Amino acid sequence: MYRRRVLPGFGLSLGYTLAYLGLIVLLPLAALALKASGLGLSQLLQLLSSPRTLAALRLSFGGALIAAVFNVLVGLLVAWVMVRYRFPGRRLLDALIDLPFALPTAVAGIALTAIYAPNGWLGQWLVPLGIQIAYTPLGVLLAMAFVGFPFVVRTVQPVLEAMDRDVEEAAASLGATRLQTFTRVILPMLMPALLTGFALALARAVGEYGSVIFIAGNIPMRSEIAPLLIVEKIEQEYAGAAALGVVMLCFSFVLLIVIAQLQRWSGRWAERST
Repeated sequence: MYRRRVLPGFGLSLGYTLAYLGLIVLLPLAALALKASGLGLSQLLQLLSSPRTLAALRLSFGGALIAAVFNVLVGLLVAWVMVRYRFPGRRLLDALIDLPFALPTAVAGIALTAIYAPNGWLGQWLVPLGIQIAYTPLGVLLAMAFVGFPFVVRTVQPVLEAMDRDVEEAAASLGATRLQTFTRVILPMLMPALLTGFALALARAVGEYGSVIFIAGNIPMRSEIAPLLIVEKIEQEYAGAAALGVVMLCFSFVLLIVIAQLQRWSGRWAERST
């Protein structure tokens, strides 16, 4: 008996998908790894163990993690307000959330620098108080949070809109407080979306370049990010730049695997909670 396939032409579609991914994703990554292999093991270890490289990697990944956690907390609050409340200017605020998507990163960096530089609109008042944002790691965190913020909001917002309010009313009728309802009913259902938004914001912040270099000041050992170090290495030694790119790729891949595993666990937790 002939069995109809769910997707007509599955073999052809799968072959096209694999070929497309191979050309667009795997082939460039393989070329990057091949170019990095031209660097000897001793040179690679010397490059990766240099204080400047370690400082740049620490700022890129550490700053991206902090910015992603901040975006999860603030993004959840903003998504909650946008879904659960109606107020004047809501449509305008909803459009402003997507502004980092449409704004060129270089423009975002220039705008942030104009605001938080020592002679900027806010910087001129913050610096006398001992708070300097531009040309410091704090400025790097600010730029990373700026570009990653919409990912969390747009990931959590549809889940909140589709969430059935009956479960909250049932929890309240059983005597649960608002905090208990949020932590035991709402948060488990939102956790997969929050982790997805966290992963997207993290990946966006790790690879961010345009908006960071303007406000960072690019001071080695202090406010220099790994992508900028890669750009500088290209002018000196292409194999060294490729090696740094491979290291960032491996770190990012491991982080995404860990986050994907957490998403599966949170999904099972949400199913058991409901």
